[in-house]
Amino acid sequence: MGLSAAVIPKEKLMQKQGWLQDPITTNTKKFHADQKSWHQTPMVFVDSGRPIPGQPALLKTRQYLHKTEATKMWQQLLGKGWQIVTPQWGASEDV
Repeated sequence: MGLSAAVIPKEKLMQKQGWLQDPITTNTKKFHADQKSWHQTPMVFVDSGRPIPGQPALLKTRQYLHKTEATKMWQQLLGKGWQIVTPQWGASEDV
C-alpha cells in the first residue's frame, strides 16, 4: 500500500528545498528544485556532502532527479532514520 500525502505529516514532505542528514555519519543531502524546469517537468537537484566544522563542506555528488524520484528518495531516507535539518552549507559551496 502506498503512502499518500494525507497520512504523511506536512513537515515530513519534501518542499522545493530541504535538507536531510544521517545522524550517525553526518552525511547530508540538499534537495532543491530546478526552477528552470519546475513548471514543465519538475526536476530536483540532490547535492550530497558532509559539513565540516570551521571549514567549507565536503561536497561529493549532485544528482538530477524527477520530482517523483526525489520525493521517493526523501521518504526512504527518513525511513532509515535520516533527520530533517537546517541548511548545512551556503550557496557559494554548492556542487
